[in-house]
Amino acid sequence: MVTLSASTLGAPGEDLAQVLGTLQRTGVTGLELRLSAGELADPAMTRAQRRDLRSAVEDAGVTVTGVASYVRVGSDVPDDVVLGALVAALDLAADLGAPFVRVFPGAPAEPSDYDTVPTLTEPREEVADRAARRLDAVAGYAQECGVRPALETHDSHPTGALVADVLGRVSSPVVGAVWDLMHPWRVGEPLADTWAALAPWVADGRGWVQVKDAALPGRPLPLPLGEGTLPLDPFAALLADVGYDGVVSLEWERQWYPDAAPLEVASASFRRWADAVGLTA
Repeated sequence: MVTLSASTLGAPGEDLAQVLGTLQRTGVTGLELRLSAGELADPAMTRAQRRDLRSAVEDAGVTVTGVASYVRVGSDVPDDVVLGALVAALDLAADLGAPFVRVFPGAPAEPSDYDTVPTLTEPREEVADRAARRLDAVAGYAQECGVRPALETHDSHPTGALVADVLGRVSSPVVGAVWDLMHPWRVGEPLADTWAALAPWVADGRGWVQVKDAALPGRPLPLPLGEGTLPLDPFAALLADVGYDGVVSLEWERQWYPDAAPLEVASASFRRWADAVGLTA
């Protein structure tokens, strides 16, 4: 049985009590915390604030399943900037009891169509080596913290194959992946191929998967699960076939789409979908 989680990306402006209440009412037991200034998980939080947040979450019977940072390990900014931000995120995640810190590839790229893998402004080999080197550089600290950096299928590296190319260059085993269902699918990578590429970094508690729905490609507004075009049921069938028993997180992007329904509506649809496809059985 999987753990259902939901991201605070879907609850802009809500306080912790509101978010936890939504999760409790909709039968979602995990919380993915967006890491950003002014958010519930803020990089500037004191140790006392971190302890208070962790205690409140645990007292509500909820588990922090991950911290979603915006560190871009493939970016062209100096190493010390990237590594400093990643170490700080790992430290905060450890204080909150989170097993993962999500990172993005974030390599510079040319503008691209919705259904096209972007062309990078640097050779992909160089970008992959740079991202892997940075992940290796923090591996020792990550292991001490008990927190795994997890690279998401996103932006410059939307497919499982491209993320696996980076992670395959990391010598440390203390790395994972986040499979955001939308991005590999929108550029045409079959679900089975994405899983085959990412399984070494997602299966057995090494990473997690994210779900969402929208009427793509035409309308990116987030929709309750089952009302859009993403292949949610085939995705669930694949997870069942491979025996996946990790975290399935709802990434409800109300932060970016204020006209989207409140998190409670999305979370209720998430639970109904998970029950219907047997993920919670």
